[in-house]
Amino acid sequence: MPEVKIRKMVVSVEETFHEGGPVAQKPLCRASCIAVIENPYAGRYEEEIAGFMDDLKPLGVEMAGKLIEALGGNPDNIEGYGKGAIVGEAGEIEHGALWHVPGGYSMRELIKDSMAIVPSTKKVGSPGTRLDVPLTHTNASYVRSHFDAMEVGVNDAPRANELALVLVMSTGARVHNRAGGLVAADIKGEDGLR
Repeated sequence: MPEVKIRKMVVSVEETFHEGGPVAQKPLCRASCIAVIENPYAGRYEEEIAGFMDDLKPLGVEMAGKLIEALGGNPDNIEGYGKGAIVGEAGEIEHGALWHVPGGYSMRELIKDSMAIVPSTKKVGSPGTRLDVPLTHTNASYVRSHFDAMEVGVNDAPRANELALVLVMSTGARVHNRAGGLVAADIKGEDGLR
């Protein structure tokens, strides 16, 4: 299996106090962690690539831990999550898909009772490419108040032979959510949906 070679890691935290309405009693915090790594498959087509997912699992757990720490250190405070990847131009979109399992399961491993599927996005891009990473509630995908996204990117990544792997977490609903639907207090916790 290829070795995971990290060039840099970027952790970013944002706090939203209001969106033009009343100031929230508790701000919404969203955080992203981006690991810029060498793409071991850049520049060529390789038939067997799925094994690299196992190599990425420790990186996923490390990144999820950094996000929990950045958001106060208590995994019970995490209510939303998402993941994504930006593939450098010498790679293919499928290389970004290798992040689905290690990225998603790392967060689900560290966040108790997280049953919802981790939403995801990926694209091929050049240095400075931005990615809108979707977020949903950690325990129920249909909680409309937690449908959100965080724009992420690194000014000098990904280079052509790199992958920028992304995890995102949030501490709650959109600050002024009022679009109705299932609310977090009414989650049944049976199937990761409701």
